Amino acid sequence: MPRADDVLLRGFEDEPALAGRSVALIDLLDRLLNGGAVLAGDVVLSVADVDLVHIDLRAVVRSVTADTPVVW
Repeated sequence: MPRADDVLLRGFEDEPALAGRSVALIDLLDRLLNGGAVLAGDVVLSVADVDLVHIDLRAVVRSVTADTPVVW
């Protein structure tokens, strides 16, 4: 039985090396941050069904290493 912090990979039944394999959540986050991710969301502030403020949020999340130069 997988632990609470494990993620079970599904959809890989055709590949026996990955079928039923569980991956720790920290390993999944490490792979995600190694390649990078873009998070997006919307915030809408409304009163009486009238939209007053609409904010689009986007964030790029990526790990930083000494090998990669920082551009800012």
